[in-house]
This record gives sequence, structure tokens and C-alpha cells, in this order.
Amino acid sequence: MRFEELPTPCYVVDEALVEKNLKILNGVMERTGCKIVLAQKAFSMSSLYPLIGEYLSGTTASGLFEARLGYEEMGKENHVFAPAYRDDEIDEIISICDHIIFNSFSQLEKFKDKALTAGKKVGLRINPECSTQVGHEIYDPCSPGSRFGVTKEHFRGDLLDGVSGLHFHTLCQQNSDDLETTLNAVEEKFGEWLPQMEWINFGGGHHITRTDYDIPLLEACIKRMQEKYGLEVYLEPGEAVALNAGYLITTVLDTLQNSMDIAILDTSASCHMPDVLEMPYRPPLFGSGESGEKPFTYRLGGQTCLAGDVIGDYSFDEPLKSGDRLVFGDMAIYSMVKNTTFNGMALPAIAVKDKDGDCRVVQKFGYEDFKIRLA
Repeated sequence: MRFEELPTPCYVVDEALVEKNLKILNGVMERTGCKIVLAQKAFSMSSLYPLIGEYLSGTTASGLFEARLGYEEMGKENHVFAPAYRDDEIDEIISICDHIIFNSFSQLEKFKDKALTAGKKVGLRINPECSTQVGHEIYDPCSPGSRFGVTKEHFRGDLLDGVSGLHFHTLCQQNSDDLETTLNAVEEKFGEWLPQMEWINFGGGHHITRTDYDIPLLEACIKRMQEKYGLEVYLEPGEAVALNAGYLITTVLDTLQNSMDIAILDTSASCHMPDVLEMPYRPPLFGSGESGEKPFTYRLGGQTCLAGDVIGDYSFDEPLKSGDRLVFGDMAIYSMVKNTTFNGMALPAIAVKDKDGDCRVVQKFGYEDFKIRLA
């Protein structure tokens, strides 16, 4: 199947572009000896796990279901962190994960012995209280009142018996200068306990495969922890694995006018690209320009009843008409894992574009997928 023959709406993941990202990440691993694992919360397309597993060390999960997916579909190192674990899930989590990271000393004391008895590595998430994000407070784990990680004030060095590593995650789509700033805060507040650890996890949010990312500085940060404290270093990026490697194809259903030209698409910001509203951000659209840049500007919106189900304002060389196909870029990460069936919207099909340019649909969704979620 060719790209232009795919049904809409449809997510398309470009295998060659994913592999390009993986090679960049693998290069960091080879030059530094660090380990990089896939953060499944950003990208959990298991049909590509065999490819990802060729380049990365494994997966990391935010709970039982992601942990099972990484264990069953990639079968390499399997890490997990959650703000709190359920009593009825912890035994299975321990059985399939290698690194169990706890969010508090109370969780550590409750479940540590089980994990250690099973021969698993136990970690503790710390909060360096070092905010480096601007404009994305919803994604800032270091904001006041954050529920993530133990702060210096509440840290208990006397309870570290059996803990072999520390974990922090403070970044979101950021460069390595912010990692360096964070590492300074980690050393300042928790440095006295680093020599007794075996490993440290830098968390995610590292946009390593972005064109302007400072990889040499990242590698310097990694080597700093290795050489100064003898630590094994882990990173768990999600977005970097499939950054700019996916598309969302959609069709124009109708156009109308209300103080400006509007186009209704068969996709939805609310349902199929929720970060457009939550982040918020304006997704790239091939062949378009900024509002007013090209002769014909349209506000693009979805079919749902939400008045704010608007993707953004884009301009075009020609007027849009019913049946036109539009292609949004950078749609592999988060969009696919966070989509919903609000208003009974059908979920987009999922396709893979292979290295030869051929496309294959790997998943379709219909009425039963909507019905079963609410039955």
C-alpha cells in the first residue's frame, strides 16, 4: 500500500526515521557505556519493539500494563517507576521488572524486602527541586507541591539499606544544558549518598535526537557521574525514540465561514492529538504556512462537540475543499498513547511505512473498540 492509499484518519510511523533516531541514541551508549531504555509512556508501539531492541537496552514503565508490554514484547531490561504501587499488582510487577523504583520512603519500606528477595535492583526517586522548564508547569516534576520524588528535607539516609540507585526525572523536551543544571542540584543536595550507590537514572525528557541537541554535553554529564562516583548511568527518553518519525493523515470533510474560513477534519485535537490542547502546541502540517503567510488561511478543527477542539490556524496556497488530504508531522509520540474515543470518535488506524516506502496497516479500530471501553 502506498502512503496516499492509506485510510484516514491514520497514524503512520516511518520505520527508517525511527531507526535514524535509534542510531543516534545507540551512539551515545557506545561512546559512554551508559544504558538507554525506552520510556513507553511516550511511545508504546509494540510492533516496532524488535527494531528498538536492536539498539536500546530495554524499556521503562509507569505501571503494570506497560511493564508487561516491555517484558513480553522486548524482553530486555525492564524498569518501572510509579508514584505508588497497588498491593494487588506489586508481586507481578516485581516478577517481570529488573529495577523497581520507589517514590517515597514509605513505599520503599513497604515493598523493598519483596523486591530484594526476588533479586531485583531497588531504587528511590529523588526530587532535586530544580525547575528548568518555562511555560510547561504541568510537566514540571520539581514544581512546589509536586508528588514526585523525595526532597532533601525529607531524605532519610538511614533507610537506604538495600537501595542501589537513585532516580530523578525533571526534564520535558529539553536540551542537555538543563540536565547539567539539574545534575548540579542533585550533587548539591544528594551528593553525600551517591558514593554508596551502584547506578543513577537521569530519567526522561532528553530531546537527544533533535537537530540542535548538544550531545557532547550530554556525554560529559554521563561521564561525570561515571568517573566521579563509579555509577552506571541510565537514561529513559521516550520522545527521542520516535521524534519527527510519525504522521497523522486526515481528510477535510467540510469548510464553512464564521468571521474566518474554517475546515472540519475527520480527526480531532481532543481525541487524536490531545497534547495540542494540553501542552499546548501547534503541530507541523506539510505544505502549509503560518496564519496569513499563504493566500488562504483556515482554522482546522475536529468533529467533536468540544468548542475548543481546534488544531490551529494554517494557511495554504489553494482553498481547501472536501476530500483534500492533510498530513500532520511529529505524530508518533504521546498522541498515539493518549488518544480517546470521546464523542464516539473512532480511533485512527495505525500504519508502518517501511524502509522501502511501502505502508502496511498494523491496527484498525471500530465500534467494538469504543463500546468495550465503556461496557
